[in-house]
Amino acid sequence: MRTLERSRERIEHAIAELSGPDYTASPAGITRHAWIPEYERTLGWFEDAFAELGYATWYDPVGTFVASNRGPGEPCLGIGSHCDANRNGGPYDGTLGVVVALEVARLAADEGLDLPLRVLSFLEEEGSGFDSGLLGSRVMLGAISTEELEALTDDTGTGFFDAARAAGHDPERHAESARELDGMLAWMELHIEQARALEDAGLQIGVVDAITGMIHADLEIAGRADHAGGTPMELRSDAVVTAAEIVVELDALARAAPGVVGTVGSITAFPGLINVIPGGAALTLDVRSASGPHEEVFDRIVAFARERGAVRGQEVVVRERTRVARTPMDPHVVAVLEAAADALGAPYATMASGAGHDTMLVARRVPSAMVFVPCRDGISHAPDEHADPADAALAGHVMLDALTRLWDDR
Repeated sequence: MRTLERSRERIEHAIAELSGPDYTASPAGITRHAWIPEYERTLGWFEDAFAELGYATWYDPVGTFVASNRGPGEPCLGIGSHCDANRNGGPYDGTLGVVVALEVARLAADEGLDLPLRVLSFLEEEGSGFDSGLLGSRVMLGAISTEELEALTDDTGTGFFDAARAAGHDPERHAESARELDGMLAWMELHIEQARALEDAGLQIGVVDAITGMIHADLEIAGRADHAGGTPMELRSDAVVTAAEIVVELDALARAAPGVVGTVGSITAFPGLINVIPGGAALTLDVRSASGPHEEVFDRIVAFARERGAVRGQEVVVRERTRVARTPMDPHVVAVLEAAADALGAPYATMASGAGHDTMLVARRVPSAMVFVPCRDGISHAPDEHADPADAALAGHVMLDALTRLWDDR
């Protein structure tokens, strides 16, 4: 018989252990990205845990972790998430999904279920190592080219291919990563909500039926650097003033478009001296929505940036990092999760995800859905991120029930 308390204890213990100093490069939060020692030790922890269940473990050509009780290509059900973390992030984002996947495997073993499972922990979902999010899943789905991979570098200037080879992988074979989805009949990912809808509603579980579309881009403004004291206001081409106008305009555009959110998460001024008018500025754009016109908002902010730059004689260059369309989840997998939640008496809501996840790539090939659990005050990507292991335990039981139904009904 399933025991929620036992699941809660195992999940709580795993998260606590993986939050320890051996598994993070920062004492202020969780910093864990490819292929720093702390990240490698985290994957090693999962290797050992799955080996205890008799699972084989391996890596795809770029380093996405795989654990399975079936051979490559055999019919199976997929679960997992990612265990990298943004710098000074929290202990639950992504990692909880892999921990719960382990718990589902343990529960199946406890009950003697011969359920064919393949667990994935995707490389660089957060993109903290190579400044490119959803990297492992984009590789697996062929959504990033060899040329784009070759252009990626880490903090030390080491190229992605060189770093992957140094970590023991074979990135030249990255196209073969797609094989990890062969035979997969359905996919589920558990994640913290990263908002507060569930918490405010007093619900333990969210069944995700759509994932936001999003555009990530870098915007560079080239003005003219001048002396801050000797240059009259009417003769300036201050790149930061244009950047400031862009920030304010994006906020206004997003507020006027229902369901759209827009963020400038980083601004850098050049040369960055107190007595020099900035001749250059660089900022990031994050525009997304699960239901609204985020692509229109992005196009409008780019047009606005170029218009304001032209007024000051500035060149504005926009480079897209990632563009992913809104992703509906598979209606059947969603319905099975809802039925499992009902059967177990788990309070839930069916909802959209405002954050992007690897599942939005997996869903291109495999019928997919997600399960959310609340996170305290909606806080994520921060050291005080917190989720209740009891909610995660309940979600794990719901997922096992749903996976069993999907396998029995295949």
